[in-house]
Amino acid sequence: MDQNIPAPMPALPPETPPVPGTLLADRSVIRVAGEDVRGFLQGLVTADTALLTPLAPAWAALLSPQGKALFDFILWADGDDVLIDVEAAQAGALTKRLSLYRLRRAITLHPDDLKVHWSLDPRSGVPDPRLASLGHRWLAPEDPDATRSTVATGWHAHRLSLGVTEGVAELGAGETLWLECNARELHGVSFTKGCYVGQENTARMHHRSKVNRRLVVAPFTEPSSRTRVTYPDLGLMIEHRRVESLGDALVPDWLAVALAENGPITG
Repeated sequence: MDQNIPAPMPALPPETPPVPGTLLADRSVIRVAGEDVRGFLQGLVTADTALLTPLAPAWAALLSPQGKALFDFILWADGDDVLIDVEAAQAGALTKRLSLYRLRRAITLHPDDLKVHWSLDPRSGVPDPRLASLGHRWLAPEDPDATRSTVATGWHAHRLSLGVTEGVAELGAGETLWLECNARELHGVSFTKGCYVGQENTARMHHRSKVNRRLVVAPFTEPSSRTRVTYPDLGLMIEHRRVESLGDALVPDWLAVALAENGPITG
């Protein structure tokens, strides 16, 4: 064997692709603890808190007495406590509003160190309670070694592509009836639990199948009086439209079924 022939170079290991970030940096967690936390929330929010489990969170809202959305959030069970996964910009206002209802109850509400995470990988977390195709969600302690690269990318565009709206910028603060936010179709309301704030008008609309307007995602155009918020970078906007005038709005399957039940749609 020719001693001058160099030995073959060892094969390089395949390059490991970066792990996608999962942190939803615009969300915060509020811990509700104390005496009969679920009973306290049961009389306030739209979801049935008796059904919460660690593997079954619930999308819910706190409404005005007229049934209009003030705050929307996801509720998680944590032993006797309930964790509220809410947009960070509204966490303080929601805590203050809920505190008004405590009266003499031994209930505490305070920020929690847990962080909200999201991924399309079904091996992580649990399905989003609104729509399984939104992906999986979970709460976890903050990683002390976290960097900007751990922040999730794509969540906003993915959510809007499925026609799902959330947060004060899109739903408004006391501007939109909860069923107009597609709460029935996205499992954000219980019609079998007892009373809660805004329940009377919400139940009446449900039983009469009378939802005349819907919050919808539409292609970005010149804003009008129907426009709630625009996302020019995504080419999208959120509008509050009458069901007979949805026009070019995105109508995903889950919404199309509900609209068909209430009669034909015209542009």
